[in-house]
Amino acid sequence: MSVTDFGRVITAMITPFTPEGAVDYAVAEKLAVHLTEHGSDGLVVCGTTGESPTLSWDEEFQLFQVVQKAVAGKAKVIAGTGSNSTQEAIAATTKAAKLGLDGALLVVPYYNKPPQDGLYEHFRAIAAAAPELPLMLYNIPARTGQNLLPETVVRLAELSNICAIKEASGNLDHASQIRSLTPPEFLLYSGDDSLTLPLLSVGGYGVVSVASHLVGQQLQQMIQLFLTGQVEAAINLHLKLFPLFKTLFVTTNPIPIKTALSLQGWSVGGFRPPLTEADAQTRQLLQSCLKDFALL
Repeated sequence: MSVTDFGRVITAMITPFTPEGAVDYAVAEKLAVHLTEHGSDGLVVCGTTGESPTLSWDEEFQLFQVVQKAVAGKAKVIAGTGSNSTQEAIAATTKAAKLGLDGALLVVPYYNKPPQDGLYEHFRAIAAAAPELPLMLYNIPARTGQNLLPETVVRLAELSNICAIKEASGNLDHASQIRSLTPPEFLLYSGDDSLTLPLLSVGGYGVVSVASHLVGQQLQQMIQLFLTGQVEAAINLHLKLFPLFKTLFVTTNPIPIKTALSLQGWSVGGFRPPLTEADAQTRQLLQSCLKDFALL
């Protein structure tokens, strides 16, 4: 396995839209630069938080290139190229490889619920088609309907360019199994901000984060405190940030984070259907939370 370091804090970046609902590439560029200057080592472009289900592949590839150019040399750019069609995921991932991106995030195929052998073959085929591109698996059973089991992850980690997993099952036992059965250079990332510190304690490497849009530097600080043995200080920072982590998931992601950025003055636009604007109660809750954290 080739050793790839995507960094400790990776932001799952939102996709800004114009008032008419088109992708706002200019705001995406500004936001990407802002994030790299405020704690992000890497950016996932067109993941769940980036509303990938309602973006066209053309929009996604333009976004990859805009962000890549904006943060060149300052942060890793990881393209969301997963699909529930193996052929479609291969096409998107090989194209991302040709653009010279730093990696690709591959979500577990959703809706068609393949068995574990099907999941293994899906990811194996993508890895074989883009051997030079570092790949991060993405397990989020609450959204995909299927759990990528630790034993399947272990098999996949044997492939040279599958070098990390974003583990968003919420199951620390699974994370422990993955960590104990994979080589140390296979990186284990939390897919939930609130589980970053617990995951570090069982051998996690970092986080693919939503909250880092707002508190990237604090997340970096928490991880560094833990890594340097200042565990109590890391716990205190985790507990301080915990209410923010939870508020950002009070309704479907990315509705809260995009609303929070909008409250901060970012022109990120609305949402593509079937996602909807935050209701008045959610906006009020976010506003009061941002004030509590001195983020307004």
